[in-house]
Amino acid sequence: MDDSSATALVTGANKGIGKEIARQLVAAGLTVYVGSRDAERGRRAVDEIGGGARLLLLDVTDQAGIEGAAQQVGDLDVLVNNAGIMADSATAAESGVDAFRRTYETNLFGVLAVTNAFLPALRRSARPRIVNISSGTGSLAWSTGPDALFSTGGGAAYRSSKTALNALTVCYAQALAEDGFKVNALAPGLRKTGLNARAAASEGDPAQAAAGAVRLALLPDDGPNGAFLSWDGTTVPW
Repeated sequence: MDDSSATALVTGANKGIGKEIARQLVAAGLTVYVGSRDAERGRRAVDEIGGGARLLLLDVTDQAGIEGAAQQVGDLDVLVNNAGIMADSATAAESGVDAFRRTYETNLFGVLAVTNAFLPALRRSARPRIVNISSGTGSLAWSTGPDALFSTGGGAAYRSSKTALNALTVCYAQALAEDGFKVNALAPGLRKTGLNARAAASEGDPAQAAAGAVRLALLPDDGPNGAFLSWDGTTVPW
């Protein structure tokens, strides 16, 4: 990919990991659409990033808005589905359906809606790349067994939405492989973001996670497809 002429879209890019992904893609020479549902926050992010950053108003839960945003973008080489929420930290036994619905609307259905709306633009790229920002907490292998990394059962809506996102990633990777797409999921690790109180208190650098996403966004033709990778490039078990 000629990075000097390539174009990317990052959803939820007005803060946190998404903004760092946009910043690093701009630094790599790409024109980057900074997806933001809040116009003012989006403008501040674009001003801060500078260079090839462009504001694109985009709420991943608004189908009409998604379709309107897609009409504003001509060609697209990279799509990073970063927008995500954690409605609460409840276990499944403590959860209500509304929390699950709100979480899935953004973390899963939003990815499906945005990806499908921008597929025509991505198909015009010689080397289309899709990166879905998942979570290590969505790994079933890391959530089960005597050595489970995530064994409390908390955050059920968020964790299960990321497990579903991993499955959707595989489905896209399989369906689009013959068209030259590379579709992968990234576990960014715990980062200092506004996702929840634990993340807000973390010392994890969002830029470090962003670097992992950028590597997947700029994969060469012999790079992986349908993989679940950690921010450091190691494989995460499904």
